[in-house]
Amino acid sequence: MRIRATVAAVSGALAVSAVAVPAAQADDSAASYRAAVAKVRAADSTRAPGKPYDLNVSFSDVKIAKTVKVGTTQHVATTVTYKLTHGADVNIAAADFVTEVFIYRGSYPGWDNKLQGDKPAKCTATSPTTANCKGTIDVYPGAHELRNTDAGTWRAAAEATAFNGQNPAGEVFDITKVGYAAKSGIGTTLMQRTSKLTVDATPEPVKKGKPITITGKLSRANWDRGTYNGYVQQPVNLQFRKNGSNTYTTVKTVKTNETGNLKTTVTAAQDGYFRFTFAGTTTTPAATAAGDFVDVR
Repeated sequence: MRIRATVAAVSGALAVSAVAVPAAQADDSAASYRAAVAKVRAADSTRAPGKPYDLNVSFSDVKIAKTVKVGTTQHVATTVTYKLTHGADVNIAAADFVTEVFIYRGSYPGWDNKLQGDKPAKCTATSPTTANCKGTIDVYPGAHELRNTDAGTWRAAAEATAFNGQNPAGEVFDITKVGYAAKSGIGTTLMQRTSKLTVDATPEPVKKGKPITITGKLSRANWDRGTYNGYVQQPVNLQFRKNGSNTYTTVKTVKTNETGNLKTTVTAAQDGYFRFTFAGTTTTPAATAAGDFVDVR
């Protein structure tokens, strides 16, 4: 499993930060709360006698973006909301109660990759036993959190942990007094490699009836290398909008070559704008180049 640098020091389920769990609400405590919850999660998945009790919490109405577009360096945050229903004995306002939705690639809980928020979700009570919760999924591609093979469908899971005053970083930690609840496969999102598309029509101006050469390039984020590289053998539409019109029409479909470049020719007929447009794929979002004006004389 690949994990963010801030928690890379956590080795296995038993290594946790020395910061107490109540500090998990602080802005700089992402590593602390993640490590603490990871310890409880790992214990819950075993058959050993010492494990957390089943917390009376359930999750529903999970809403997450259909797609998350990620480039090579810029931090991306996407909002997740859900409803939390809990027993009257569960104090969701306690400082050491934490809940969140995270996304994972592969199976649960043995995921290939996992992404979560920098902070736990914030919940607002709507009744004595229900609350609306809101959190984020924070993605840092510059920290090598993603590889190209991670593009595609990710699944969502929710969890809640009530530490009940137990400090996993303390000398004495009774995990049987900690409550834990989780539910996997409660939603999906597409993680996509951000795309770019360019166009250049030449010559300009051009005589009517003469050829116009139109070039461009379709590229997308390479998460392995931290660069943008050509997206090869992809169909791209060449479109034209005559001067004074607001509507583009498709002229032809062109495929990118082995480096993602595009090149085609048309006959000059009237003033207007040429552009390339790409419909997108499961792993790569759609892209449209800005129109390039050609003066036909």
